[in-house]
Amino acid sequence: MHDFDYYNWILLPLIIFFSRVTDVTLGTLRHVFVSRGFKNLAPLLGFFEVLIWIMVAKQIMMAANSWPHYIAWAAGFATGNYIGLRLEERLALGLQIVQIITDSNSDTLMKQLSIANHGATIVDGHGSAGPVKIIFTIARRKQVKNIIQLVEQYNPNAFYSIEDIRNTKNGIFTQRNQRGLFSIRNLGKQK
Repeated sequence: MHDFDYYNWILLPLIIFFSRVTDVTLGTLRHVFVSRGFKNLAPLLGFFEVLIWIMVAKQIMMAANSWPHYIAWAAGFATGNYIGLRLEERLALGLQIVQIITDSNSDTLMKQLSIANHGATIVDGHGSAGPVKIIFTIARRKQVKNIIQLVEQYNPNAFYSIEDIRNTKNGIFTQRNQRGLFSIRNLGKQK
């Protein structure tokens, strides 16, 4: 009677799975950071991503005929993608532009955005059904949910879209002060 090989059937697949989760999570975050313009952090993540990957790849190549290792590799990859995307969502790094298009009175919404310390620009436009107002506001991703709540409360029929932006120059942005309250910061000409 043969003893069960715990190392090859349980321990090594678990090591492969969790290592793969780690390296793919780092890779997913690295891609997101590069696309958001965080150039200094991406190489550091890339270093650890590849270091972990090469160690795990060595193990999988040594046991290339074992299906538990293949399953652990694939499951770790899928799980790492999921965790990386969820982490990025929670970090909410970067800036987004919210474009709000409305055919009704936008004065109240503009006033509420101002009260909430969100800089906004409004322009006249013409849509397929007639005249519209287009409101543009740029905010940190963590603040976009608040802007959408204001839109839904004060102009519920408005159309809005949200896009990621890499960088800005000049403008008015909200910023937390030492007490946790928001204040407007004018990012005019830099000296």
